[in-house]
Amino acid sequence: MKTIFNENNYLALTIGIALILATIVGGIFYTTKDTTNKDILTVTGSARTEVTADSVLWRTQITRNVSFSELKSGYAAMASDMTAVKAFLAANNVAEDAITIQPIMMNEDWNNNGPVVQESKRYTLTQPIEIKSVDVNGITALAQKSADLINKGVLFQSQGLEYYYTKLADLRVSMLGDAVKDAKERAQNMAKAGGQRVGSLQSASSGVVQVLSRGSVEVSDYGSYDTSKIEKDVMVTVRATFGVK
Repeated sequence: MKTIFNENNYLALTIGIALILATIVGGIFYTTKDTTNKDILTVTGSARTEVTADSVLWRTQITRNVSFSELKSGYAAMASDMTAVKAFLAANNVAEDAITIQPIMMNEDWNNNGPVVQESKRYTLTQPIEIKSVDVNGITALAQKSADLINKGVLFQSQGLEYYYTKLADLRVSMLGDAVKDAKERAQNMAKAGGQRVGSLQSASSGVVQVLSRGSVEVSDYGSYDTSKIEKDVMVTVRATFGVK
């Protein structure tokens, strides 16, 4: 099929490319009239800074798999395992109030071979343990030593480390000011290109906070919080409207 490329096609293509370039350089912008018929310019500004996690959450659990007749001894073994876990943590300077121990959960193992008599059924006993600490490096190193428990016969499972930055709320406040400054610089550059000058800030609204692994560009419209890395980047955005003249 032959495509006819007329002036309307060219104009639509030009506008489309301009919008894409505007997005790439960091902010969608447009000029319009407000309710008093004054020219205004709306831009998106951003600010980004590096932080280091100051809190860690280590999720772990101990497990046992037992038959119906072994349930009583299984619970006793779980208690013995928990004693070993507490001793391991205490020996590595983990405070008792940093440890949260959940009740034991019992789940019947699924059998695909049809009905099973009670005596033949098997169960998995699981007890979650969480360690919360501000000693980020210490807990990270300790997680690497958890094989010591397995060597003692404890079925200890490390489910991963989660790293957090606890001063995010205060940091966000200061970063919003930087994002507004960035928005004003963008507005000034755009207004200058159009032969206008930027006036006062008319309104501003903050966007979502992005907590990213260092150097990441994987942002989300709904905000994001990466907990997998100690070193992080925090990014905030502001949608600001300025008067132009």
